[in-house]
Amino acid sequence: MAAAMQLRCWGGDWGLPSVHNESLVVLAYAKFSGAKVNVSPIDWTWKTLTATVPELVCGDTSVKEPSQILNFLRKQRFNADYELSARQGADTMAYIALLQEKLQPALLHTFWLDAENYGSVTRPWFASRSPFPLNFLVPGRHADSARSRILLTRGESRQCRITELEGKVKKGGFKNFKTTLKKKTEFVLVILSPLYQLYGDAKECLNLLSYRLGTASYFFGNLPTSLDAFVFGFVAPLHKARLPNSPLQSHLRQLENLTHFCDNILADYFNSAQPCLPPSVQETMDANLQKLTQLVNKESNLIEKMDDNLRSSPQHKPHRPEPKPGLLVEKSSAPA
Repeated sequence: MAAAMQLRCWGGDWGLPSVHNESLVVLAYAKFSGAKVNVSPIDWTWKTLTATVPELVCGDTSVKEPSQILNFLRKQRFNADYELSARQGADTMAYIALLQEKLQPALLHTFWLDAENYGSVTRPWFASRSPFPLNFLVPGRHADSARSRILLTRGESRQCRITELEGKVKKGGFKNFKTTLKKKTEFVLVILSPLYQLYGDAKECLNLLSYRLGTASYFFGNLPTSLDAFVFGFVAPLHKARLPNSPLQSHLRQLENLTHFCDNILADYFNSAQPCLPPSVQETMDANLQKLTQLVNKESNLIEKMDDNLRSSPQHKPHRPEPKPGLLVEKSSAPA
């Protein structure tokens, strides 16, 4: 008998089974491939500081990183790409690499390094899912990790709002770019800014995905594959989160086929749309529900027995006490 598989990940919110991009990739692929995975959210536990998610545990084996987890599931005969041709398999690898190189850094900056989004959405959410005193440490550690990943892939990235740079670009104007290139040094620095390029590449990546998807439900045929899992995992949180400042989210909302793509997967594969609860909370709720069900069943059985007893008891005319003889004499002797 195969060992049970347990997936450790961040819990859900915003109508998503998980708010964490890479955790969402693995959850989607497990649904697509039919893998039975027990989801174990790390919310409200000490693992919020120590765990590396997503992490798939199967017996004595522990696998991390989405690509490694997907390979492990394929070896267990849970393969959502079995119908793909060699060309489609190569395209899948190319698009996933594009997502990781072009879109993921911008998503990390949007949620973790944009000061307004981090202060009003990201930091409060992760702090509220971490026990005291980790709620003071976990958000900052994740922000540092996001900054490091961006530095490794894209170079320097300031913790500021991208709208500041876009405002400068609009002020300089693109029509007179060649004539003002030598004069407006600030405008040139903005155009060459790593942050501006980061968001520009992310928007181009979304445009390419939207063009490749077209009017189809999935990227290859009528069934979702690993590419659909990666696109869903990266795009769905950007689509569902209520961010106060995100030109990238505004750009995504103009690509209706991508937003419909995310909504359809949520409806078809995650129809409950309920956040994952930690095992302790879920077990408590199940125990209370079981007790309530038992109490209702006992009351129902008692009512049935009472009803059966009433129906099976012999029916008699109501008993009325006979009048006493003295009263009858008095009535008969009374004057008319």
